[in-house]
Amino acid sequence: MILINVKFPVKPEFADQWPELSQEFTEATLAEPGNLWFEWSRSVKEPNTYVLIEAFTDEGAEPHVNSEHFQKMQEEFPQYLTATPLIVSHQVEGEGWAPMGEVTVD
Repeated sequence: MILINVKFPVKPEFADQWPELSQEFTEATLAEPGNLWFEWSRSVKEPNTYVLIEAFTDEGAEPHVNSEHFQKMQEEFPQYLTATPLIVSHQVEGEGWAPMGEVTVD
């Protein structure tokens, strides 16, 4: 699977609205057949930064970046950002989330 983490530095005046501003893109991505997950979190340390954690099947990443909603995101998102997003993207073994071995709950 392809695991991707992206940090989006949102302008302060749009930070509280970011879930709504990104909703259309999020919903369209979640509907893609190759999407495994697509989850936003807000940084505790930097509250104007949102972190996107996403994963795709090996075959699903290319259709995602070639999709109409991805192209629309590329056009619309920069107006809400203070800088270019930072990304980590790697192909990893596995098919999804697994229990953490170091912490267990009975």
